[in-house]
Amino acid sequence: MLEITQNNFNKEVAESNDLVVVDFWAPWCGPCKMIAPIMEQLNDEYGDKVKFVKLNVDDNPVLANHFKVASIPTVMMFKSGKIVDTSIGFKPKQALETIIKQNI
Repeated sequence: MLEITQNNFNKEVAESNDLVVVDFWAPWCGPCKMIAPIMEQLNDEYGDKVKFVKLNVDDNPVLANHFKVASIPTVMMFKSGKIVDTSIGFKPKQALETIIKQNI
C-alpha cells in the first residue's frame, strides 16, 4: 500500500476520480496494527478497482486535523476528491468490505 503525505495527498487522493481508501494510522496504535493486514488483503482483492493508501497522522498532523481525525484507525473513502464514507476504530474485514462495495 502506498504511504501518502501532505506532499502527495492532492495527487493521490483529491485529484483521483477512483474510489480511494485512506487509512489514517500511527505506529504506536494497537488497533491500527490489527487493521493493517486487513487493509492489505482488501488491497490485494480490490486493488484493480480501488486505490488503498496509508497516512501516518503523527507525520502529517495538518491533514489529520483538516479531516478532523480524532481517533485512529480512521478509514476514509474519497471519490472525486470528496469524502463518501468514514469508518472509525477497528472493524473486521467483512464490515470494511461492505462499506467499500457500497462506494465502488
